[in-house]
Amino acid sequence: MYDYELVLGILQQIRIAGKRIERRFSEISAADDFLDTDDGLDRLDAICMMLIAIGEGLKQLDKLTDSELLLKYPEVDWKGAKGVRDVISHHYFDLNAEAVFTICQERIPGLLDTISRMISDLAKHGNSAD
Repeated sequence: MYDYELVLGILQQIRIAGKRIERRFSEISAADDFLDTDDGLDRLDAICMMLIAIGEGLKQLDKLTDSELLLKYPEVDWKGAKGVRDVISHHYFDLNAEAVFTICQERIPGLLDTISRMISDLAKHGNSAD
C-alpha cells in the first residue's frame, strides 16, 4: 500500500503543471511561433519547465506506488512522458520546438484527462477507506 494523500498531492501538482502548459500554449499555432519572438521563446522555456516537472512527478508516482498506479491507466504513454523530462533536462540546447509543439497539442489534453480521472479515482478510494 502507498500513501494516498501524498500520491493525490503529486497528481494535483501534475494537473496544475498541465494546465499551465495549456494556458501558455493557447496562443501558439505553429512550432515556429516558439522561435520567432522573445515571447515565443519565453513560452517554450516555461512549457519545458512544466514538462520537466510533470516527468519528475510521474517518476515520483512510480517510486511511491511500486510502478503499479500508472499501469492502471494504459491510455497514456507514461514512459514517453517521463522520458521527455530527461530529454529536455539533458539535451536542452538540442531541443526540437516541433516536438514540444506536438506534445502540447496532441499529448497534454489526454494526459490531463487521465490525471483528472486518477485524482477522482483516488479521492473515491480515500473516502471509502475512512
